Amino acid sequence: MNEEPLPPLRDVIQRHGLGARKSLGQHYLLDMNLTARIVRAAGDLEGVNAIEIGPGPGGLTRALLASPARRIYAVEKDVRCQQAIAELKQDYGDRLQLIAGDALKMDLPALVPAPRKIVANLPYNVGTPLLIKWLQEIDAYGGLTLMFQTEVADRLIAVPRTKAYGRLSIICQWLCAVTSAFNVSREAFTPPPKVASTVVTLTPRPAPLAPAQWSSLEQVTAAAFGQRRKMLRASLKSLNIDLAAAGVDGTARAEELSVKEFCALARLHAAGAD
Repeated sequence: MNEEPLPPLRDVIQRHGLGARKSLGQHYLLDMNLTARIVRAAGDLEGVNAIEIGPGPGGLTRALLASPARRIYAVEKDVRCQQAIAELKQDYGDRLQLIAGDALKMDLPALVPAPRKIVANLPYNVGTPLLIKWLQEIDAYGGLTLMFQTEVADRLIAVPRTKAYGRLSIICQWLCAVTSAFNVSREAFTPPPKVASTVVTLTPRPAPLAPAQWSSLEQVTAAAFGQRRKMLRASLKSLNIDLAAAGVDGTARAEELSVKEFCALARLHAAGAD
């Protein structure tokens, strides 16, 4: 490993022409105090293979390299940023692995050995699709520490009877314990986004909060929240679910039900589809 100090991130951006591209949802985090705080929010990384998505010039990557993580796997689709990470790899050798390509199209558990955690300042335009993809394979991860727009983060941690509570809240909390770690202001980024951001930690549950099939839970929540102002007896009518059998009041609305109650509806839906 090279003992020379690493170049300032702004120099890396200038040298590699890393002007942030809106099409890639890029907003770079250059404050090393903040990147270190994100890594701390990920918990114990001793012996863990840490996966970072969209490392950009490598700010969070540097913080991960300063942690006790076994290896850091940086997934980057932007060729310009790949060059910046390859340069950083010259200083850290095999401990830093560059995976070129689109994370949405990757089988990360096949590419990265266990134990593995994802720690990332996600590109805004693909944050939610990536999260859904990882939730479907959540047993492969020891944890997810992710930065989202605050509006999205609020949906992940929302509780019943609140405006932010919806399909994403239910799927996330069904599979994970979800915690808001801290907020990050717009001004912390280069360039500043239009909205504030929040770091969220998702810790996979030993078992889902209640028995349910993903596909049925997805269909039930889609129908319920697709018409969230309607009573459930109307919004779920097409699914032919016996609400009373699930202990659910047909005059209730979607935002009033708990995650476990939605799981009960999903089980009845699955049974009726068999």
